[in-house]
Amino acid sequence: MSNSSPTFSRTGVLFVLSAPSGAGKTTLTTSLRQKPDFVYAVSCTTREPRRGEVHGEDYFFLSDADFQARLAAGEFLEHAEVHGRRYGTLKQTVIEQLQSGVDVLIDIDTQGAASIRACGDPFIRSALADVFIMPPSLDELRRRLMRRGTETEEQIETRLANAAKEMENWREYRYTLISGSMEEDIEKFRAVMRAERYLSRRLIHHAR
Repeated sequence: MSNSSPTFSRTGVLFVLSAPSGAGKTTLTTSLRQKPDFVYAVSCTTREPRRGEVHGEDYFFLSDADFQARLAAGEFLEHAEVHGRRYGTLKQTVIEQLQSGVDVLIDIDTQGAASIRACGDPFIRSALADVFIMPPSLDELRRRLMRRGTETEEQIETRLANAAKEMENWREYRYTLISGSMEEDIEKFRAVMRAERYLSRRLIHHAR
């Protein structure tokens, strides 16, 4: 007697992670990347590499002309200009991973996340699970920025002003995680990952 049980696979989830500067997004992303749960989408940028950054691992470092050519060709899933430099995520690589059932993590600002939500591709919109990391308060965010010791007081005030504007967008995201300790943030994000992976609409039924 043959086994006629149905089999299932699923499409990948596009996890989009945003947070104000100092809320712990970079540390959270670095921790999440330690396990092979997903592919991290490496962004393109026109800024110069910082010390220790590797082309193709941290960013794809492009010239302004190359970036503009790719933009004109419609190759970016999202793009934005930040502090006079351009950033973008290449669309085709992301779509190929999602179609093959691989989850993708993109670490971008609120402007980039809004661009992905407005994407005209229904497959991208269906795959999307956007997450905002919300600092408990601006006072706590100030303490975290001061503890880093990498910015002047003036730079901290600028970041706090920008953070206040970004935090107004939390309702646009499917998930908002109130930031606590790094261990708590990782567990909260992994809970979101587990829930999204079990959504019925992501399953593909293969009848035998």
